[in-house]
Amino acid sequence: MSRKLFGTDGIRGLANQAPVDPLTALKIGQAIASIFKGKGGMRHRIVIGKDTRRSNYMLENALSAGIASMGAEAVLLGPLPTPGIAYITKAMRADAGVVLSASHNPFYDNGIKFFDHQGYKLPDEVEEQIENLLENQTHDDPPTHESIGKAFRVEDALGRYIEHVKRAFSPNKTLEGLKLVVDCGHGAAYKVGPMAFEELGAQVFPLHISPNGLNINDHCGALYPQKMAAEVKRLGAHAGLAFDGDADRLVMSDEKGQIIHGDTLIALAALPLLEEGKLKDKTIVGTVMSNLALEKFLESQGGKLLRTPVGDRYVLEAMRRGGYSLGGEQSGHLIFGKFSTTGDGILAALRILDSLIRQEKDLSELTQVLEPCPQVLENLRVPEKKPLESLVNLQKLKNKLEAKTQGSARFLIRYSGTENLLRIMIEGEDLKQVQEMALALKEEAKKELGEV
Repeated sequence: MSRKLFGTDGIRGLANQAPVDPLTALKIGQAIASIFKGKGGMRHRIVIGKDTRRSNYMLENALSAGIASMGAEAVLLGPLPTPGIAYITKAMRADAGVVLSASHNPFYDNGIKFFDHQGYKLPDEVEEQIENLLENQTHDDPPTHESIGKAFRVEDALGRYIEHVKRAFSPNKTLEGLKLVVDCGHGAAYKVGPMAFEELGAQVFPLHISPNGLNINDHCGALYPQKMAAEVKRLGAHAGLAFDGDADRLVMSDEKGQIIHGDTLIALAALPLLEEGKLKDKTIVGTVMSNLALEKFLESQGGKLLRTPVGDRYVLEAMRRGGYSLGGEQSGHLIFGKFSTTGDGILAALRILDSLIRQEKDLSELTQVLEPCPQVLENLRVPEKKPLESLVNLQKLKNKLEAKTQGSARFLIRYSGTENLLRIMIEGEDLKQVQEMALALKEEAKKELGEV
């Protein structure tokens, strides 16, 4: 059975339309309560957390109703970063965790994604099991009387999560003396983000911390880090941090207001671990989108890069299979296996700030370790995702261009896992050539796929 509802990061779509509507959410609540029963080893509990979208009020209630109807407890955390929900799911010995978020998407989209009892995203086969149960509605007889479940809210979720991420920072160090601009994008980190850095002693200048249900990711946060970077320069801050809607990714600016490339952040995270011999096989896990410069940098340090398909879940799966402790995507997802079971923007920022404090250098100086190769990405919004192998002319042009570059450029054509987008990425030494080739492929793709 192939998955119909799930993309690379759970179920996603326009809020209040199937499959991201209250009726489907209720059925999903029933399905996960049935599938994960007893996995946590304690009472039958399912944790629910969310970002700040207006549609989360209705989806949260529908999910908790479905969970309670199967005799389980719905544990409501309120707005909290995705990694915080993963952490509390594991800490509470719950059977599973559910996150209501569409991450970096606009407010009118939403999504439902899941963690198992250990705080890890679900493998494909479990997602297929959920879909099968939704399709066939083969539940046992619903409980009655005192066996019906309930919902309750955890009031100290923010505090629990803050204490967790602070463990990733050196216990004998503080952020005293650092000025930080922290852009929360009106999302799930709007409270916990500034608090975490202030508790460690930083002077925090918060941006976009007034969510109204409609302004999440709206020209702010990790998608629009230019505002954060400009504030860093204006205020004379030491660094800027920007998070997306569910705060599982990080974008940083140095003290000069220069936005740091995501692969450079991975390099900064990897370097001290390589120097201290704390990486198994000296391996970092990245994706097919990871910049060639990162691969060369790791090789210069005696390390290596293991590539996976795009998506932090695939990075994490490879980390777990190989026993690797660091992975990430250039989009800002950084996974520190010692501390977290998923990408965590706040935790990643603390790890990089830890290096900044220990080395007593400006962030702009630290980032000189890596100079990314020119990489061009062209997106085409399409009416449907036809199999790539069926796009004969596009494949012919790609092969022709690859031959022309004689292996000096790297080509990647793929569909987005969460949207009807064709993504064309080319990486090479000659920026002008790379741009021209990417546009040529996009024009050819329009002929075969159309454009919305």
